[in-house]
Amino acid sequence: MKKISNLVLYFSFLLFLHACSPANILATGSGSAMVIAEGERSMGSVVDDATIKVNIAAKFISSEDNLFVNISTTVLEGRVLLTGLVDNQEIRIDAVRRVWEVDGVQEVINEIQVGNRESLKEYANDLWINTQAKGLAAKAVGLRVVGYNFETIQGKVYIAGITSKPEQLEALIDAVKTVKGVKEIVNYVIIVEK
Repeated sequence: MKKISNLVLYFSFLLFLHACSPANILATGSGSAMVIAEGERSMGSVVDDATIKVNIAAKFISSEDNLFVNISTTVLEGRVLLTGLVDNQEIRIDAVRRVWEVDGVQEVINEIQVGNRESLKEYANDLWINTQAKGLAAKAVGLRVVGYNFETIQGKVYIAGITSKPEQLEALIDAVKTVKGVKEIVNYVIIVEK
């Protein structure tokens, strides 16, 4: 059984690598996807961040604690946002330690929660909230929504990305606030000046 799960993780990792393209990068892993929109960042920083994300994924795959499955990573300008749910504090600390071992990491934002999903209903609720948040954000800011990443853990919505338009970010957050079941919004969006 362990060989099968390792094989599944290996193929997931290969798909993750295949998803990176030079024009726009679609970085996937741990059940989330992130698209880097053109115009907000240089190609060099996008490639650097994709390399960091791939190296973190490799460290997580080699873990005995299913870090690759349980933790989502978002990498922007060398800043790594970790979200997810793990069984205990030791696993949480191990995940952060592994991320700091990766070259190019400038900062680690640890939003990993300790606990467990009490039911399938709670997981489905987080998935529903995340889907609604993405949909309303797309309605509020249009195609620019691809520059943002959303992750929901126990009703807490994490938003990460880069924008040069603070008013756009404000509209996006206002839209997400209207989603039923959102307990808190954590904003890790970087605002850059053009």
